[in-house]
Amino acid sequence: MSENTKVLIETSLGNITVELFEKEAPVTVANFLAYVDDNYYAGTIFHRVIKGFMIHGGGLDANLRNVPGKAPIRNEAGNGLSNKVGTIAMARTAVVDSATSQFFINTAPNSFLDHQDETPRGFGYCVFGQVTDGMDVVRAIEAVPTTSKGFYDDVPASTITIFRVSRIAAK
Repeated sequence: MSENTKVLIETSLGNITVELFEKEAPVTVANFLAYVDDNYYAGTIFHRVIKGFMIHGGGLDANLRNVPGKAPIRNEAGNGLSNKVGTIAMARTAVVDSATSQFFINTAPNSFLDHQDETPRGFGYCVFGQVTDGMDVVRAIEAVPTTSKGFYDDVPASTITIFRVSRIAAK
């Protein structure tokens, strides 16, 4: 039985359970859980959805406004984990150590996002967990029609809200 922390992501399309990999990504998991414990994700949305790639959320509200977050964290992409189907990873800018609250769930094998080297281009995106239940919900989100809104492309035409992310009590 796994001793890793699990969280429940409650969305307008259903629930997703994610197991977090504290041993491999301790800074990232601690950061994510700080947002979870602060109820930060309530009311954020999946704002970028690309079929055959990933679903991305956790930092914008329904009006596509940034929700202020905490300071950026160190990128742990060199932890040996790969951006495989169903893994959750931190979104970031072109700056290696820029991840804050936003995350994405891979819907395809995206090994090109893995850590390749220490350069900004090759550093990669830190995987810090795996969907253990609710991949059908991930697929439903992935399948929604998308559009462009303001500065954003690949925005779901119908808002997909994250109602809450919470820790699941160990059994």
